[in-house]
Amino acid sequence: MGSMSIWHWAIVIVVIALLFGGRGKLSGIMGDAAKGIRAFKDGLKDDDKKDGPHDGVSSLPRTEAEKEELKR
Repeated sequence: MGSMSIWHWAIVIVVIALLFGGRGKLSGIMGDAAKGIRAFKDGLKDDDKKDGPHDGVSSLPRTEAEKEELKR
């Protein structure tokens, strides 16, 4: 009971083959999910290039008190 028998290994191999091998629906779904994740990451990279170094945060106009403080 402590070690894996031939039947345990056969079940593990069948599950792995269903997940990663052949032209099954599950492997197609996993491939589509990987493409979606890749497209999402590429989209994030494109947004970073457009925004520049300010990270999309705009600064508010300075008040007169702040302008005076900066002059000192």
